[in-house]
Amino acid sequence: MANGTIAFDTLSTSGQISGTATSVDADYLAYGSAKVWVNFNGQNTIAARDSFNLASLTDNGTGDYTITFSNNMGNANYIIHTTGEQLASNDSVAINKDYSTAYITSAARVVATQGSTRANPVYTNFSNHGDLA
Repeated sequence: MANGTIAFDTLSTSGQISGTATSVDADYLAYGSAKVWVNFNGQNTIAARDSFNLASLTDNGTGDYTITFSNNMGNANYIIHTTGEQLASNDSVAINKDYSTAYITSAARVVATQGSTRANPVYTNFSNHGDLA
């Protein structure tokens, strides 16, 4: 298979998509899309259900996870978006960056809490937006 370069400013569809959005600026693809995302089971043996640009998941203890990226970020000034769902109770689960650790370009550490207690959510979702290296 040959490798090469494709250069374009706008990507357009051939009419297969309904609605008004039938083209997208190439800058949006490069800068507006999630660079890493994962949906994983945070209970027992953690496992990714689906992901993009994920190298590995590490269980650091109850409600404490490290998400390692396949491709590093260009700098540590990216943003993280997280959500969690605990099916066994009515309490919400908050998942946040572990602020005791610094932002690094190769991974992110997040913690999940239910009330003031660490919890292992059934559904743990993470996305990262920023510049790839």
